[in-house]
Amino acid sequence: MTDLTGRRAVVTGGASGIGEACVRAFAAAGAQVVIADLNGEAAQRVADEVGGEAWQVDLGDTAALATLSLEADILVNNAGIQHVRPIEEFEPERFALILRLMLESPFLLIRAALPGMYERGFGRVINVSSVHGLRASPFKSAYVAAKHGLEGLSKVTALEGGPHGVTSNCINPGYVRTPLVEKQIADQARLHEIPESEVVAKIMLTESAVKRLVEPAEVASLALWLAGPDSGMVTGASYTMDGGWSAR
Repeated sequence: MTDLTGRRAVVTGGASGIGEACVRAFAAAGAQVVIADLNGEAAQRVADEVGGEAWQVDLGDTAALATLSLEADILVNNAGIQHVRPIEEFEPERFALILRLMLESPFLLIRAALPGMYERGFGRVINVSSVHGLRASPFKSAYVAAKHGLEGLSKVTALEGGPHGVTSNCINPGYVRTPLVEKQIADQARLHEIPESEVVAKIMLTESAVKRLVEPAEVASLALWLAGPDSGMVTGASYTMDGGWSAR
């Protein structure tokens, strides 16, 4: 098992879904975990259950992050939202929010954490990207743009951090069984003019060779390995967990 004893991990969006699964995996491996989430009550609940710390934070408020100093050996940039609209109907303010939350805030958190990581000679930056960081789908212009940007940010972090013992990688799942995915079903049904009951099979899994949703614990298991001592030569990579979607 990966041993994270003595490591401090900060997980954004850590109160639910993939983030919560990462929090629980890291805590079980001995890490001190900080659950960063907009929902302070949910973050505190998870923190109480794993013996971690809750950090209620609005990552869309990037101005407040510009002067942040962050003590973390492991940083998981996971927080995100989705909005499904054709480009001509996509609200500009929603597009800007998604880029702030899912690209600018990871940059600012990495920026805040790197000095401490460099000083200690160890760091793990894990960016929860998506198959949409490598492939596009219609009606998701902001999400796809943000995830493509995150891929580039991760690679630059890998190149700069390598000489200092810091790695940076992306995890690229397909559709994961989370509240974020469940909330898309109605919009996808409306845009594709199909019943909601058909969205998972006809839209979400159509490109995947393995016809099921990814489980949050599966993503967390990869994040746990990337956070540990055996992944020191893995950096600047993008690990697909998409059931074969990106093999096409």
